[in-house]
Amino acid sequence: MLEPLSYWLKAWEYDVTENEATWIALGLIFITTVIIHFILHYGVVRFLRSRMQKSPYLFLQLLSHSRLLSHVVFFIQGILVGIQANLWLLQGRLLNSILIAVQIWTYIYALLALFSTLNILLDWCYKRQVATQLPLNGIFQTIKLVASIAVGIFIVSLLIGRSPVILLSGLGAMTAVLMLVFKDPILGLVAGIQLSANHMLKLGDWLEMPKYNADGAVIDVGLTTVKVQNWDNTITTVPTYALISDSFKNWRAMSESGGRRIKRSVNIDVTSINFISETEMKKLARSRLLASYILDKSREVEKHNQEHNWDLSTALNGRRLTNIGTFRAYLETYLRNHANIRKDMTIMVRQLAPTEDGVPIEIYCFTNTVAWVEYESIQADIFDHIFAVVPEFGLRLHQSPSGHDFALIARNLSEVAEKQSQSA
Repeated sequence: MLEPLSYWLKAWEYDVTENEATWIALGLIFITTVIIHFILHYGVVRFLRSRMQKSPYLFLQLLSHSRLLSHVVFFIQGILVGIQANLWLLQGRLLNSILIAVQIWTYIYALLALFSTLNILLDWCYKRQVATQLPLNGIFQTIKLVASIAVGIFIVSLLIGRSPVILLSGLGAMTAVLMLVFKDPILGLVAGIQLSANHMLKLGDWLEMPKYNADGAVIDVGLTTVKVQNWDNTITTVPTYALISDSFKNWRAMSESGGRRIKRSVNIDVTSINFISETEMKKLARSRLLASYILDKSREVEKHNQEHNWDLSTALNGRRLTNIGTFRAYLETYLRNHANIRKDMTIMVRQLAPTEDGVPIEIYCFTNTVAWVEYESIQADIFDHIFAVVPEFGLRLHQSPSGHDFALIARNLSEVAEKQSQSA
């Protein structure tokens, strides 16, 4: 192997020893490597990056900002060093050491090139919204972990001079230890596959998991953790396998439906509920939303009472309209005529079981938007109107006494006591 170098040296009338020829060969390898390094890194790589940055293709733009080209160049340099060593050095310990170092070098930079490639693919998939329902980050992290273990086994086998098969057979006895060490990655990988296969979670979903104080958008599905950006802009990390073992709420279906539910009630004071008088009925009939209801319902009630010949001199006989029933009918008509309420989804105004806080009248409907700010504005407008129209039906909202109420009672009692003392 040294003869070609010795031949050229002797042709130029240089009579060198074996050690001198070895040092000359090492010098040539070093100089050649330095020259190739500058040509590739400061020439080829810079040129390719400048062209890729101007490319209209997203993949090439991402490639220009990554270190993939640098890793590939270092990988090529390692191969070239190995070729030169085989050409110019004699067989022996030095050559074997250099070849082992070159192989380790190429393994490491091949692994780094794989990491960079996976990172580019992951960024490209996220930016292009490709396969967002898959836990790509977790899958790529698994590939990186397996590749790192494989490279580590090959490097150790090179250093000890034994076949990788022997190391792999020895790892079989350490399976229990490996399962314990890599418990979280294994559980996370299985959970990620289940989440993807069952379409349970994907990037951008609104995830609510009170156990982990998570309430926000999923920004990353990793091998061992899922990152959730809460609505207060804090980040919560949830173990991936916890999404399989524990329950969580995914609001994706609500977002995709295009309608967000309003489910809120107002409490009516029971003592304000009564039958509607003729005067009150005529007043309410002037309402555009109630005119048709009151007319139809009045005819129905009158017909029923006539058919049964009820004695209407007492409120215990016959049928009559109530202010709370008319209020419910008004609210339902109001919602069905509201411009921001979905008409193709459930619209309901129902009376719940009375409690110590009064009779709850629940509003159940869906807005025509899922945007949070718009939804809250629509909901607030609806209940602003409800609070304002309740007195028109002779009803009162229930509200626990406040400090102002007690102060007013005390003032009234003091005034009454003062008048009594004056009259006495």
